[in-house]
Amino acid sequence: MSVKVYKWGIIGCGNVTEVKSGPAYQKVEGFELKAVMRRDIEKAEDYANRHGVSKFYGNADDLINDPEINAIYIATPPDSHLHYALKVAKAGKVCCIEKPMAPSYKECEQIVRVFKEKELPLFVAYYRRSLPRFEKIKALLDASAIGSVRHINWHYSRGPKPIDLLEAYDWRTDVKIAYGGYFDDLASHGLDLFIYLLGNITEAKGLAVNQQDLYSSKDAIVGSWLHHSGITGSGSWNFGTESVEDKVEIYGSNGKITFSVFKGAPIVLKNDTLEKSFDIAHPENIQLYHVENMKKQLFSEIPHPSTGETGAHTSWVMDKILDKN
Repeated sequence: MSVKVYKWGIIGCGNVTEVKSGPAYQKVEGFELKAVMRRDIEKAEDYANRHGVSKFYGNADDLINDPEINAIYIATPPDSHLHYALKVAKAGKVCCIEKPMAPSYKECEQIVRVFKEKELPLFVAYYRRSLPRFEKIKALLDASAIGSVRHINWHYSRGPKPIDLLEAYDWRTDVKIAYGGYFDDLASHGLDLFIYLLGNITEAKGLAVNQQDLYSSKDAIVGSWLHHSGITGSGSWNFGTESVEDKVEIYGSNGKITFSVFKGAPIVLKNDTLEKSFDIAHPENIQLYHVENMKKQLFSEIPHPSTGETGAHTSWVMDKILDKN
């Protein structure tokens, strides 16, 4: 696409766009954040004023069809991603979709197919694939720092949120939008990262239950999977425990790497000759490198690590663990 500047619009300028993502589109050279949309137009106007965005809308169609906008970031809850993505594709514009890509693999397939038919770039905001902290882990694995990788295990647990105890509404715990509850929102990050580090998954299965009866979605999930290389994986996610735990262990023939997906604990490498830790901080706007990598693909044809195809594969794995297929 022969474009000198990509002028972005955001559909759904909520909390995730305040610091994590929105400012990144303003900081990357060759990108401009020109318009935002929210159904509550007063909130859209407030966002635009605070972030120096020149246009705001209360209707997504108006933003999508704005002739000045040539790229759109969909940052709404996942049940609307397919609806908006099809409109963006019809308008012939570049698209980035927040994760999870859609509530089901079937919807992801549909999105990928339409953008492929239109020959339009499609990205998914699994930004951990672009963060230096996790690039370091990939470099260690590629250098065989722990020998041949044998197994990966992740345990993540935490207590219910105050909103859960009040039984207030949250799309993340609405079974119609997020069957796996917080698993859909949080575990997707880790599973996608593991696929990036270790390759695609060929088999996956699991169990999902609701232990607390605080909301309609599942709150306790266990899963196992197999990467195409033969590396095995396992995970457990529970959202009703007393304390927060977030620990990933990658076991190799000659050592182990330990890290967290969300917490900022140092990466620890231990093998038969050394034990070393790496403390790598995230940028202020955590999607900055993800957005920079979109620029690299659009201007220099350097492949982005998180595309529609990779995002759809992660959704396939999640559906398998939740036994939705």
